Amino acid sequence: MPPNSTESAAGGRQKSDGAAAKLVQWISIILSVAGLVWFYGFELRFGASRDFSAFGWIMSAWNEDLDYEHGVLFLFLIPGLIIYKFKDLKAAADNGSFWGLLPVFLGILFYIASYWTLQPRIAMGGMPFILWGSSLYFWGWRVARLLIFPLFFFWLAIPLPSFQQATTHLQLLATSLAHHGSALCGVQTYVEGTTVLPIKGDWKPLDIAKGCSGIRSLMALLMISATWAYIAKISMWKRILLFFCAFPLAVLGNALRVISIFVIAEYGNAQWATGTWHDWSGLLLFYPFSLMLLLVTHSMLEGGLPWKKGKQRTLRRVVVTNPDEPKSFVAGL
Repeated sequence: MPPNSTESAAGGRQKSDGAAAKLVQWISIILSVAGLVWFYGFELRFGASRDFSAFGWIMSAWNEDLDYEHGVLFLFLIPGLIIYKFKDLKAAADNGSFWGLLPVFLGILFYIASYWTLQPRIAMGGMPFILWGSSLYFWGWRVARLLIFPLFFFWLAIPLPSFQQATTHLQLLATSLAHHGSALCGVQTYVEGTTVLPIKGDWKPLDIAKGCSGIRSLMALLMISATWAYIAKISMWKRILLFFCAFPLAVLGNALRVISIFVIAEYGNAQWATGTWHDWSGLLLFYPFSLMLLLVTHSMLEGGLPWKKGKQRTLRRVVVTNPDEPKSFVAGL
């Protein structure tokens, strides 16, 4: 057989082997997804009556009583973050690594532990390990590295009983800040527990209830700041700092919201302040104020407004195609 015919045959076998390997890979992916959907979506083991799957339980736990109404947003945020990095993920795809089976095995152990202890939180906590390990197994470390944050970001959506204990401390902190902050605005009050009462005003005593403690605002702002930090094109330590800024910003923003209620009740319409403004102040005051402070923090960390810095970074990527051409025109970009 002529040499060129031999090379053609070898090339054909390589293409055939590559197609077969891809087919096996996709069959493995489909079977893995089917198994994950079955055990997390249809295997009924959790809840008081053992009539909830792990995913069904967490959907029911995203409610007002647990202050996790924002949890459903993760179903859109996580795919959105993955789509945002899709080009990078596609370019990073490589041969898989058998090391990915270790986190998969760890996630399975989490599920087994949850199955025997009837604790769905453990099962949901193990799911990111299964997904991340699978990405490492099928597409290699570079893809897995890009998926670490989007997948483990889901941990913020899992309701934790211990976190609810922070409500009491936040109630006391919000009460104290509202009392002292109102005094700066000329509204004299005194405190009994978590109830703020007017000294001169004729408005009714206002109780800093669990919903006004700021824990919902804190959880929502943590979700926002984590997403913001992931997208921000700054160094890792700056991203971490930007994320943790959510804690003081949430406390400060919630204090401003509560103070505004007392000030309006004192100088304006108490019924409107404790009713309409109480219900809408989070959307109209807390989030704009907190997001503006996040933007200020980001700008300070980056040394300028993010979109202007991003434009400068793009301009600096200009490549001179002719090595003999003077490069002075790039210096001012």
